Amino acid sequence: MAALLGAAALLMAGPGNAHAAAPRFSETTAIGTHNAYEKAKYTYFAQALDSGASLLELDVYVDSISHRWRVSHSNPFGNDNNCEAAKTPGELYSKDRDQDLGSCLDNMAAWNQLHPGHPPIVIKVEMKVGFNNNAGMGPDEFDTLVSQKLGGSVYKPAELLGGTYSTLDAAAKANAWPSRDSLKGKFVFEMIPGTVEMANPFDHYWTDQEYGDHLRDLYAAGNISQAEAFPAVLGAAGGDPRATRWASDTSIRPWFVFFDGDAATYVNIGYDTSFYSTNHYLSIMTDAYNVSPAISSTNPTDAEVAARLALLAKDHASIITSDWSAKSASVLSSTAARS
Repeated sequence: MAALLGAAALLMAGPGNAHAAAPRFSETTAIGTHNAYEKAKYTYFAQALDSGASLLELDVYVDSISHRWRVSHSNPFGNDNNCEAAKTPGELYSKDRDQDLGSCLDNMAAWNQLHPGHPPIVIKVEMKVGFNNNAGMGPDEFDTLVSQKLGGSVYKPAELLGGTYSTLDAAAKANAWPSRDSLKGKFVFEMIPGTVEMANPFDHYWTDQEYGDHLRDLYAAGNISQAEAFPAVLGAAGGDPRATRWASDTSIRPWFVFFDGDAATYVNIGYDTSFYSTNHYLSIMTDAYNVSPAISSTNPTDAEVAARLALLAKDHASIITSDWSAKSASVLSSTAARS
């Protein structure tokens, strides 16, 4: 374990890394926890935040009947999660759970007050059934909720553009990402389409496209500062998956700089993942345990986690995820230099 961590440290400090002292967000590989809202993983969501993980996932259902953002794995009409009715630091770890998305964000805001210098945390939001803009539950309303709850603690698309670039793609290719150090105290929201909407034969306008269109249109209207999240292209693929996903719509492609797919598909098939690091895109590799040779999906050894982190850093991952909530903060907070 010590040798592996030492190798990772050498990677971070090596003379060939121009940003060795303060690597950019696009130049590191970190570890995230799948479905961190589940009570079987953490009793309270604040404990998921305590875990040291660089990515935490929330599954969100738009409940158009009650006009609520539900957080649950499989129940669109109820909440089943470890988010609690806590709005202040003193209320954390003690209140009733099974709350809605607004309470999850309240927990994050309260926890942020206790840990203002925490490393950046990606909040991966899977919109299980997608948005319902016709019912007033669309990207605008999502942005408003996040802004109301978290204010300036969110790193937003407008900040990557920096008033210099006209698309997120142009900003990423210029490696305009800030350093990890400058993102202390920040959350970064990643949006992916949900399993239910993708399986719905009558729904062809998924979360990724809807939020990508949202970004494009906000920028055209001079309102890009209102956007709170980055949409991700979902699914491991060779080449540029945006060209396949939106073969006839080039206007939306430049608004995607997050990519999210199965680690084993990327690596075991042998896709050229250098595309992501060359262009400084953020690549989320899921089910990291299943890359050959497979390790435990829940509680591998510390040495196995370190080896998997180093392996997928070489395969250009930005964040690797699995159900490793049993691991200590010293393990889940590990980072390596991204090749």
